[in-house]
Amino acid sequence: MQAEYRQRREQLMAKIGTGTAIFRSAPTAVMHNDVEYVYRQESDFFYLTGFNEPEAVLVLAPHHEEHKFVLFVQAKDPEKEIWTGYRAGVEGAKELYGADEAYPIAELEEKLPKYIQDSDRIYYRLGRDRGFNETILKHWQRFMGMYPKRGKGPIAIEDPSPILHAMRQIKSPAELDLMRKAAVISIEAHNYAREIAKPGRYEYEIQAEMEHIFRLRGGNGPAYPSIVASGENACVLHYIENNRQLQENDLLLIDAGCAYGYYNADITRTFPVSGKFTSEQRAIYEIVLEAQSQAMEQVKPGNPWNQMHDAAVRVIVEGLLELGLLDGDIEEIIKEEKYKPFYMHRTGHWLGLDVHDAGVYQHGEQAQTLQPGQVLTVEPGIYINPNIKPAEGQPEVESRWRGIGIRIEDDVLVTSNGQEILTAGVPK
Repeated sequence: MQAEYRQRREQLMAKIGTGTAIFRSAPTAVMHNDVEYVYRQESDFFYLTGFNEPEAVLVLAPHHEEHKFVLFVQAKDPEKEIWTGYRAGVEGAKELYGADEAYPIAELEEKLPKYIQDSDRIYYRLGRDRGFNETILKHWQRFMGMYPKRGKGPIAIEDPSPILHAMRQIKSPAELDLMRKAAVISIEAHNYAREIAKPGRYEYEIQAEMEHIFRLRGGNGPAYPSIVASGENACVLHYIENNRQLQENDLLLIDAGCAYGYYNADITRTFPVSGKFTSEQRAIYEIVLEAQSQAMEQVKPGNPWNQMHDAAVRVIVEGLLELGLLDGDIEEIIKEEKYKPFYMHRTGHWLGLDVHDAGVYQHGEQAQTLQPGQVLTVEPGIYINPNIKPAEGQPEVESRWRGIGIRIEDDVLVTSNGQEILTAGVPK
């Protein structure tokens, strides 16, 4: 993978010209008192380096004669490493990660200026780390003060995200290999969950068995907190308590995916715990399934991003009108979004290093155009919350419909001639 990281850095440096790009590692996160969560590197930082340690700074200076790729890292410290794990250190940053130069993080204030002073701008994303923001601003202001005498130096700070995230949207073959592996593991876990879900079991039992498979097959664990939502819990979009006992006639909505090599899968299936839908459950399920099918047909290169959502919304509105859960003119309902008490989210999102991955969906009023190499989810749903309040002028919802929540989600790769459904191995 080092060759791939190098290629990404070179691509970014070619785009920033005589600028200097600076990236800060993710902070450690405290679970409670002095116990920390397992460390997970900031995605942009990892995308460019593969380096997975905290307290680090990446500098890309394409204009520098010798040091175009610089890492500031934690120095080797045998005593601390006994407690918290081995560090690459300065030498490891060069030998293992290919840095042209590396320094202890303690020398950042002293060494950073020489990689900024001859650039025309600093590429840095303000806002995430207040302390480090101040460091960057201090150096920038210093060089701005010197600009009248020097006639050169960084005259602006620019967020690198629009450039870098456009790169991240198009997945390389190596990235797709990791995403397919994450999908394969997730497929196995979902199919096993379907086998073992029975009335009397608890949501957390299903979660535990799935996450056991994630780790057993070499994954990093769950890509996000697993949603195992039975009965009315399926109407809560991000339900994660997972503590209810499954009952006869329940639907079980499982939204869970494995992370593998930092890349993520994201699958949702909804099925009857007892093996058979009620008539109301089946009616809603068939609408969602058709909505996903119609949305999926819009996933092809050249199509606007929002086309799949529009297709799903139309199917959902048509279906709810037929069942008497909505009333009126279909065009008016769509335009005024009177369907939103039943379907309140978008039909998908980008997928990759982040579950809700980097990349824009709109360019002003213009929707992003789908391109080969992008991976996205397609996930329509209908949620009839027990306490649902219909939109103004819409009919009241009968009790027989309340408490039904259904979502179906797959991960789809846009290819040069259409699409590849990465998660097709889980039945619908």
